[in-house]
Amino acid sequence: MTAAFLLRSVLGDELQPSRAVAMTSRNATLFRSAKAYSVLLISGFAEPVFYLLSIGWGVGSLIGRIPLADGRQVSYLSYVAPALLASSAMSGALAETTTNFFGKLRYQRQYEAVLNTPLTPGDVAFGELGWALLRGSVYSLAFLAVMVGVGASTPVRALAALPVAVLVGLAFGGLGMAISSFMRSWQDIDYIVGAEFALFLFSGTFVPLQAYPAVLRLVVRLTPLYQGVQILRGIALGPLSWSLVGNACYLVALAAVTMAIAIRRIRRLFRT
Repeated sequence: MTAAFLLRSVLGDELQPSRAVAMTSRNATLFRSAKAYSVLLISGFAEPVFYLLSIGWGVGSLIGRIPLADGRQVSYLSYVAPALLASSAMSGALAETTTNFFGKLRYQRQYEAVLNTPLTPGDVAFGELGWALLRGSVYSLAFLAVMVGVGASTPVRALAALPVAVLVGLAFGGLGMAISSFMRSWQDIDYIVGAEFALFLFSGTFVPLQAYPAVLRLVVRLTPLYQGVQILRGIALGPLSWSLVGNACYLVALAAVTMAIAIRRIRRLFRT
């Protein structure tokens, strides 16, 4: 309710879903005509798969089995796979709403033309977010297929995990767009890449939370990627608990707050 109220207070009545869909469709058309874009899409999916196969099998053969909270033990491959799925969704959404969005905003100046049509800043923001979610969903679907293929998940659990992966993409898509609206040059992308890699390493991705020092453990609990890792790991391995609802609410709130910031920034930059 709070998230919905926040977005309504920012948007007013300016957002029309059909116009946001038109913005998403425009990106899809450009994607089909850009061969280099396809290479980027494939490379973004390949990286987490390589991590899964190399670390899940390679390092996993040295680590053995990982104990879960309920006392069960699972293979290391099964343990890291849900976390890498969350990382894949994060990477897909951030790539689209940082590098690509910033290029369109500051250098290609695409939105100056777009905002001279009936489209509003809200339409632009949600249209770009919709495209980021489509890209993240492609990554997630392909990664889930790999997980099922290597025995790290079942088809039923994979289907249940897909909406959560989309939610992770939603949160990071809004975050990336908000950050990009404050960026001044391409050099700022380096900070985002560094932060993304830190999240990848320190969100309970490869080791249980208990393995971290007490102070770092608190920091890990507060990171957005950790929320997605917890939910996806709960769906893939169990046990399910009410705490996962809190993780999901965190991601929804993050998406709402950051999208509100992004829309305000776009409106201010173009004085609309």
